[in-house]
Amino acid sequence: MADILPFKRPEKKKPKKGLCQHGHHKWVICKEKQFDVKQGKLVTVLRCERCGKEKVEAR
Repeated sequence: MADILPFKRPEKKKPKKGLCQHGHHKWVICKEKQFDVKQGKLVTVLRCERCGKEKVEAR
């Protein structure tokens, strides 16, 4: 019989940040938190899908 070779598990890939490094984020509206206590206003929280960076806009 042939010898069975153990294969290594592939490592998890890092999140791709190529475009985010140059300021081209993929913003998605995060609906968990819509009211900012400090400003006392309704705000839109945007989160980048790729890197997780957050941006707050008051509208």
